[in-house]
Amino acid sequence: MRQPDIEIYLKDAEHPAVASWLATAIGPCTAWQQKGQTYKCMAGSIPVTWLPRAVGKWHSLLLDSDATPWANDLECARAAFAALGVEVRCAPGGWDEEESDEQADSWIRISSDGEETIVWRTG
Repeated sequence: MRQPDIEIYLKDAEHPAVASWLATAIGPCTAWQQKGQTYKCMAGSIPVTWLPRAVGKWHSLLLDSDATPWANDLECARAAFAALGVEVRCAPGGWDEEESDEQADSWIRISSDGEETIVWRTG
């Protein structure tokens, strides 16, 4: 099932490299507009938000559309790892406010070690 948006977390990713990957994967990026700590642009027709150091050393990348090349966070995370070679984390499925704290702390980690489910307490 296609998610309404995509959010992944990237460790040690460089903003220009992410922008270049998005331009290749989705479409040319407009100029990034900085508002406080947040950066926004359009990649093709998709609104993109980049939040450096959203969780410690982890940068948040939000694609606010269901029209991305990826059906869900995991597909996007796999593509980001393949293109950028940095560790990526994502939720195993869509996020639901009703889920328990234990479910909310379950993440998928993609790195040179492969894919694994981990507990990541972000809050």
